[in-house]
Amino acid sequence: MTKLLESVKKTVGLPPGTMIHVGEKKLEKPIITVFDYDLYQFQEKIVETVEESFPYKDKPTVTWINIDGIHDIESVRKIQDHFEIHPLVLEDIVNTSQRAKIDDYGDYIYIVLRMLQYKEESQEILSEQISMVLGKNFVISFQETIGDVFNPIRDRIRTGKGRVRRNAADYLAYVLIDSIVDHYFAILERLGERIEDLEDEIVNNDDPKIPHKIHSLKRDMVYLRKQIWPLRELISAIQRNESKLIQKTTLVYLRDVYDHVIQVVDTIELFKDLLSGLHDIYLSSISNRMNEVMKILTIFTSVFIPITFIASVFGMNFQYMPELHTPHGYYIALGVMTAVALSMLLYFKRKKWM
Repeated sequence: MTKLLESVKKTVGLPPGTMIHVGEKKLEKPIITVFDYDLYQFQEKIVETVEESFPYKDKPTVTWINIDGIHDIESVRKIQDHFEIHPLVLEDIVNTSQRAKIDDYGDYIYIVLRMLQYKEESQEILSEQISMVLGKNFVISFQETIGDVFNPIRDRIRTGKGRVRRNAADYLAYVLIDSIVDHYFAILERLGERIEDLEDEIVNNDDPKIPHKIHSLKRDMVYLRKQIWPLRELISAIQRNESKLIQKTTLVYLRDVYDHVIQVVDTIELFKDLLSGLHDIYLSSISNRMNEVMKILTIFTSVFIPITFIASVFGMNFQYMPELHTPHGYYIALGVMTAVALSMLLYFKRKKWM
């Protein structure tokens, strides 16, 4: 929400298409990597300037240009001029608070979605905006920083394994989206383990930090749902799109991605329900423990009430109480008290109150 408000604040009063970077500056200098390939050859290199990637635009091979670091507005503007990208697209690329969506501009398609990664040390979910421009024979991807989930795809391109080098640029865009969606399952698996650990913790103890942990996990689920839910609309829009840039053979694979997104969303909803149930279980557990304490206190009180009554009667300061002059009165009183206590304990035991 803070990021969204920052985006709105920075762009108020500016004309449409004005490129203002919204987000953290995570790299000093953009890193531009170029993968150029077809079925028979492959080339990979890191270019120093964005201009070095321009010759790949009109090559018959498939080119993947990946840019890490979008704060350099000048480099992004050069890409806009050479690849003839609409200013509104570039505005969305440098504004990192976009929701997942697809825009078809005829000669190219703009796709934006969220890449999520799980930080084990702080148990935090990190979100990064991934923007892609799909052209006839190229894909340009924009990332905020170094580090992504695309290494398996890079390895397949290098080794020629799989279908990537046999297909066009639309298939490359598909495998990038599919890799992002598949990584959602890894995050959900880790969160599922945390929920299972929390279940065991609730059963075994009544740590006062448990409600905070439940609330933290529920907040993660709300965050995940917000990041992933629009992806359903994105994949559905791609499937309905009749663009010449997306082949029918690729649509079959996109249906599989759509199924995965539905499964992810359903799992998030399931985890939310589980966490709500865990909160109820925790409250019930606390209530049961309190009832156990109250039951024990009630039993002790019930046992000592008649004993206290006997002791209070013999403790009255009357001079002519007949029992006071009995030689063995003290021991008789103690015996009566003990008998009463044992009788009540036996009664409670028979009633299964203890």
